[in-house]
Amino acid sequence: MRKPQNFQWSTISLGTCYYPEHWDKSLWADDLERMKAAGIRTIRIGEFAWSKVEPREGEFTYEFFDGFLEVACKAGMKIIFGTPTATPPAWLTEKYPEALNCRMDGVKYRHGMRRHYNYNSPVYQKLSARIVEKFAGHYASHPSVIGWQIDNEINCEVDVFYSESDTMAFREYLKKKYGTLEKLNQELGMVFWNQEYTEWDEVYVPRTTIHDSSNPHLTLEYYRFVSESAISFCRMQSDIIRRYAKPGDFITTNGMFNHLDNHRMMDEALDVYTYDSYPNFAYCLEEDPIHSKGLNDRKWSNHLSRVRSVCPHFGIMEQQSGANGWNTRMEAPAPKPGQVTLWAMQSIAHGADYVSFFRWRTCTIGTEIYWHGILDYDNRDNRKLREIAGLNQTVQRMKDLAGAGYLASFGVLEDYDNLWDADVDVWHSRLEKASKKEIFAASQLNHTPMDYVALSDDTEYEELKKYPVLFYPHGLILTKRRAALLKMYVEKGGCLIVGARTGQKETHGRCVMEPMPGLLSELTGTAVEEFTFVGAVDGTVCMDWKGSKLDTGIFNDILENVDEDVKVLARYASNYYEGKPALTERTVGKGRALHFGGTFTREAVAAMLQYTGILSPYHDLIELPAECELCVREKDEKKYLFVLNYSANEQTIVLKKEMTDIVSEAKVVGKMGLKGYGVAVLRL
Repeated sequence: MRKPQNFQWSTISLGTCYYPEHWDKSLWADDLERMKAAGIRTIRIGEFAWSKVEPREGEFTYEFFDGFLEVACKAGMKIIFGTPTATPPAWLTEKYPEALNCRMDGVKYRHGMRRHYNYNSPVYQKLSARIVEKFAGHYASHPSVIGWQIDNEINCEVDVFYSESDTMAFREYLKKKYGTLEKLNQELGMVFWNQEYTEWDEVYVPRTTIHDSSNPHLTLEYYRFVSESAISFCRMQSDIIRRYAKPGDFITTNGMFNHLDNHRMMDEALDVYTYDSYPNFAYCLEEDPIHSKGLNDRKWSNHLSRVRSVCPHFGIMEQQSGANGWNTRMEAPAPKPGQVTLWAMQSIAHGADYVSFFRWRTCTIGTEIYWHGILDYDNRDNRKLREIAGLNQTVQRMKDLAGAGYLASFGVLEDYDNLWDADVDVWHSRLEKASKKEIFAASQLNHTPMDYVALSDDTEYEELKKYPVLFYPHGLILTKRRAALLKMYVEKGGCLIVGARTGQKETHGRCVMEPMPGLLSELTGTAVEEFTFVGAVDGTVCMDWKGSKLDTGIFNDILENVDEDVKVLARYASNYYEGKPALTERTVGKGRALHFGGTFTREAVAAMLQYTGILSPYHDLIELPAECELCVREKDEKKYLFVLNYSANEQTIVLKKEMTDIVSEAKVVGKMGLKGYGVAVLRL
């Protein structure tokens, strides 16, 4: 069972990221006053400023941030302090090169970028613990400091680590988990291609091989090790900060990135979780937004749904305020008028109670000179600043909405075993990416809000029961504990929908020698007779469901009924398995289990949502075009409908019941125009 989060914001509020080390001291006071005038009351500082406190090894000075905190205190500005471990200083990496991360071939990543360290270097752990202790010991008592951010974007830039320190730590991790080499060899299938180990010194993190094809079972275990290493590094810092933090101050970090169990990190080390939201990535020059089926900037609602799974009432530490871009990559156009507000409200609609814009002013130096902030190089007031000031007026009218829950009509189960297995297994990856994208698209285009729901061996029925329908798209790896939980969910009245390849593997990623869906076969009453990718010469393979032809995606399991009480809902309409079952249903207890042989497509998902009775649950209240997203939050028995227009063109929405526009406090009903990139928040 997940632990409840330790901290929630009491009101919705705005902030920004500020780097006093980048600007002359003469700008500080004016910057803070201009922020306050725009409605910004909190800033994040310090996450890349190790040398400002320890300019040389063992030499500590606090004058720089003491001076800035004095200015901030006079201005009444609140501070989130970042620990500076994401960018170790030059003196450290020069003297202790073992602290550096490496490529798979062993070449070290040198000083000059960020996140160039490894978590497992003993000397880096020691020096990191010391600098965190110095930061927290000196600054945590300051009245302006209200929270701490650990490191910056853990596992960003790289989510794999190949230093000698990592190999040494990986060996210890495996020794603790498996005990003997004999057990390691057996459970990870090392007999294949003569990979069996006879000494622990023969075990390494994945190394360069022909085609970079390492043993998949060892690699899956390695990804678990990476997550353990990152969580341990985060927890080490959190434990230090807690010794100094004032009552009520929070600890967070910003994410979310791969090969990291963010749920465990949240439960074990953090009080609240924050995310960095950059929807303008969808419009980078290397993208093709005109022909994309991925919903472009709207796709960030998918990411925000995952963040909500980690922490229901989260914050945004970095919210898009200008064009993204480094001097080396990620060129992008500027956000259009209205988009900065749209994207901030997108975050709030999905559960963010604090939104901090990156950054206050575009940097004039370094790699990020094109990662634009609210202000540009010239430091003049501009439309982005005016837009944020206008957003603040809206936020002030809805500030008491903080803590409101997000109302989802169905859930999508995710677990780290399968997410990481999809990084190892390209067959799995194709299915995972295709189905998750299409389930999200069906949710969005049919205005049926969804949640991601974390599944682990610690998950309990109480965490699942609020969802009338749960999709488990491609649970290749299954455990007995999770299979039993899903059976309980169905027996007590839930509807579980599973897709192709379910139950193919056990926890190490080894294929099981029994028919799919493996541990769920008893629940679904089915078996997989045969399976195949849908090849280029096959065309679109559809299933016939009540006379409708629905695309079954890129992979097809050919199903067969094992139990007599299984009902065939749809059959394949082409390819060599034409007429074979594609979708089945079985009633178990008070609920039902649907087994779908394909990968999920938006059309098929919409049909399944319709069949299960949850499609477009707010249709009796509001009618929306496909260009608009609907999010619903609820607090004190009042529902708040967020309508977000991702189109540049005005859209017409129809309110079928009188509601209150919380910006104007006017009563509204009937047709309502929503300008391009516009947002409406309606209280029911």
